[in-house]
Order: sequence, then C-alpha cells, then structure tokens
Amino acid sequence: MENSQLVAIISRLDAMIKSAEDEVVSRRFEKEGEERGVVTYDPKENAFELEEISTKQKFQFDNIDLAAIEIYDLLDY
Repeated sequence: MENSQLVAIISRLDAMIKSAEDEVVSRRFEKEGEERGVVTYDPKENAFELEEISTKQKFQFDNIDLAAIEIYDLLDY
C-alpha cells in the first residue's frame, strides 16, 4: 500500500498554520516538476487561498480539509 497523498497535503498545510505567526506564508505544489498551484495561509483570516497556475483562478478555504481536497484534485489531473 502506498502512502496517502491526502495525508501528505494535510501535513504541509498544518505546517503552514504552525509556522505562520503574524505573516502570510505560502507553499508551492508540483507534480512531476510542473508547478500546479500556490497556496497561501493568512493567520489573521485563518484561511487558505489556492491559486491554480494554469488558469490563474483563486479559491479561498477556511477549512483545512476542503483546501487539501482541492489541492489533491489539482495534483491528480
């Protein structure tokens, strides 16, 4: 059985929450060397924002699970 990609994504998002004191932090998500999205976490709003690189669309999430699912879908296509 291979490791869960969803658990890995949630771990990265959780690390963002823990490392963000008063500053916005961001992480890039790639698949096979191709950047698919950039996620930022704003501790003041307690929210994530995902920008899809290919479409330039931005999505906001106040729930870590919903953000992780959207990132998973972005990386899986």
